[in-house]
Amino acid sequence: MAGEEVKATSNVQPASALDGLRRGERPTSNVELGEIGTTSFPRTGIRVVAIIIGALFIYAGMVKVLDPAEFARDIDNYKMLPWQLGVWSALYLPWLEMFCGIALITRIFYRGGVFILAGLMSLFIVVTIVAKARGLDISCGCFGHASKYFSFAWHLVLDFLLLGGLVLLWKSASSQANGRETS
Repeated sequence: MAGEEVKATSNVQPASALDGLRRGERPTSNVELGEIGTTSFPRTGIRVVAIIIGALFIYAGMVKVLDPAEFARDIDNYKMLPWQLGVWSALYLPWLEMFCGIALITRIFYRGGVFILAGLMSLFIVVTIVAKARGLDISCGCFGHASKYFSFAWHLVLDFLLLGGLVLLWKSASSQANGRETS
């Protein structure tokens, strides 16, 4: 060992994460990222979006569960499903919406909840546009009687905002999962 050269490596972090960033180094821990404040707001913002969207779907599901016959009529107004399948959907979909909303809030089965809700929103947007193009006078019944007075344009704006929020949640969950795999 006397003739061998020993390379010393340092495990000491820079005096501040900012010094390392100035030298072009990537932060190596959440603590370093937190020191410069780059992660606290986006995570908080994503969390707030998840809670708001989750609460909206829980509320929408509860309104439909309380009056499944009215929701079955709303589904039938689209004239795209046989009556029996519409009734079955009216009994099943509200519970699915509520469970997915709970998944967004509790973060249990989070990615599955986001995926299912994004799929439902996409399908609903397409079905709504097709029904309007066919000249059907529809009200979605999503939030009970209060939403029946929204115009078609307002319904679409709200639907696309919800879908955009769900896409944001999906991308955020995917990037966090990818970050865990690479670290």
